Amino acid sequence: MSPLRIDAQSEIWPLKDAFTISRGSKTAAHVVVVTVRDGDFAGRGEAVPYARYGETVEGVLDQIRDASATVNARSDLTRILKPGAALNALDCAFWDLEAKRTGRTVADLAGLAEPEAAYTAYTISLDTPEAMAAKAADARDLPILKLKLGGPDDVDRMRSVRLARPGARLLVDANEAWTPETLPELIAVAAECKIEVIEQPLPASADEALRSMPHRVPICADESVHTAADLDRLNGLYDAVNIKLDKAGGLTGAMALERAARQHGLKVMIGSMVATSLAVAPAMLLAATADWADLDGPLLLARDRQPPLRVGNGRISPPERALWG
Repeated sequence: MSPLRIDAQSEIWPLKDAFTISRGSKTAAHVVVVTVRDGDFAGRGEAVPYARYGETVEGVLDQIRDASATVNARSDLTRILKPGAALNALDCAFWDLEAKRTGRTVADLAGLAEPEAAYTAYTISLDTPEAMAAKAADARDLPILKLKLGGPDDVDRMRSVRLARPGARLLVDANEAWTPETLPELIAVAAECKIEVIEQPLPASADEALRSMPHRVPICADESVHTAADLDRLNGLYDAVNIKLDKAGGLTGAMALERAARQHGLKVMIGSMVATSLAVAPAMLLAATADWADLDGPLLLARDRQPPLRVGNGRISPPERALWG
């Protein structure tokens, strides 16, 4: 068998519009793409280094290059790398390589059902209540909207968007920007506006306050959960978890987290960073059984890689084998 060759590079993909959350704004997705080659076969994976967890593009590239010297199989990865963008990119590339080698789908290899089209949330970036309501109205063909919150006008934001889209399914994500003092009112307004779930309202360091607070709307952990090992600590704090491959350590870690979350009685959101269809494709394998899919990253790009995931009227379809899996 020929020796494996692992290549990694960074890419920049411009966004249609600025993507703004409580921690800042960006106009492009900076991704890392890994290709693992074995003779005539090649598998690819894509990940997004995230500054919130101390990651940089160069740092992730260095991790991948260092790991390449000792990695011979997917089973080697968790011995060498901690969950994060580098592990995600390599893990997904090895899954894709195995699919290409064997002629079987990743779903078949992983013992999962073949992915199906799923409705995804579409993100409305943090802005004024009026601007967010206008964007929600413009997205009238999209049935599920996720509102990025995190400012003093969040009450008005929720009410304005609900007025603009009375029939839409609404999710909100505060990205750790709320406080224990403001949380009761904001949860009450979320309930009033028929919000389905509130994602990471408090900083991960302050989420113990959720234990004694009535959850009139389900509360979903994002920044507070990375892998299955985090779930025992979150018992009694959250009603759901957002599973992202970049946090969990690729498809392998995401599957483990999904199984553990269900065992803990938690609902599941399958999410992704702002990235191309290559990054989102592996998450599609878990979307069909999720309570919510938040896989709109490719929809936010000015252009996507080819072939892309197919998207229409808020539904995102499984990848072609030429893309991944």
